[in-house]
Amino acid sequence: MTGWLAANLISVLNGLAIGALLFILAVGLSLVFGMMDVLNLAHGALFVTGAYVAAALSAGGPSWGAFLGALGLAAVIGLLAGGVLSAMTEPLRRRSHLDQALLTLGVALIVAEVLQIAFGDDPLAVPAPPGLDGSVSLAGAAYPTYRLVIIGIGAVLAVAIHVVVERTTLGALVRATVADREMVASIGVDNRRVKVAVFALGSLLATVAGVLGGPVYGASVGLDSTVLILALVVVVIGGLGSVRGALVGALVIGQIESLGRALLPDLASFVLFGALALVLVLRPQGLFGSRAGAAA
Repeated sequence: MTGWLAANLISVLNGLAIGALLFILAVGLSLVFGMMDVLNLAHGALFVTGAYVAAALSAGGPSWGAFLGALGLAAVIGLLAGGVLSAMTEPLRRRSHLDQALLTLGVALIVAEVLQIAFGDDPLAVPAPPGLDGSVSLAGAAYPTYRLVIIGIGAVLAVAIHVVVERTTLGALVRATVADREMVASIGVDNRRVKVAVFALGSLLATVAGVLGGPVYGASVGLDSTVLILALVVVVIGGLGSVRGALVGALVIGQIESLGRALLPDLASFVLFGALALVLVLRPQGLFGSRAGAAA
């Protein structure tokens, strides 16, 4: 019984850790798509860029300097990439999501090719920082300390992003821009700057998530597609533009990924997309999305 309890506790914690990483990644995608109405398929490429930055800076061995330097560099790359992607998609603002998807998918393919040329085809390991590379005993089983820290970081970011979006003037300005761009422009606010800010924040979260996820996933070719699919599933389940929806969706998918692969390894993908299909049938706008967002 103790072994069964420990195994299931580990699976649940793994689900929380995966969910925390997916939240950090998907909330940016949700805000850009749900609030700015831009479908950014380069989001996964930003994540894997952060992972490769972490791998490159930690090549000399694990250290806090390398880890914090990777976070800082990834944040700068994310901000710049967000600004560039915002400018690239601005001419397509009044066109269909398919045009946006094709453009950003092209960017993602170019980024993936550049990373492959720069780092090669072999997966790269990313070590956890010193002090977080050990494990703790839970129900008689060892569990990585770093994954517990990821769960905590995800919880803190969820609260911080919710407060910024829902309780601050900046968040109110973003929501107002989404509701009526012309009205916001009439009071002297350049809504293009709001779009750039949201895009930059979403891209920053994606690259930072890549650094944080490096010790869990490593850095490898094809990782961008995997995490992008998971992030899109999270956004669809949670609802566009909802921080709470992104959190709940990420936690649900994290548990499905972890428990599904532990209990039903051959059917894990069916369970994942079965949950997506169930939500689409019962609540097309997502768990916390609006019907207007679903119609769009």
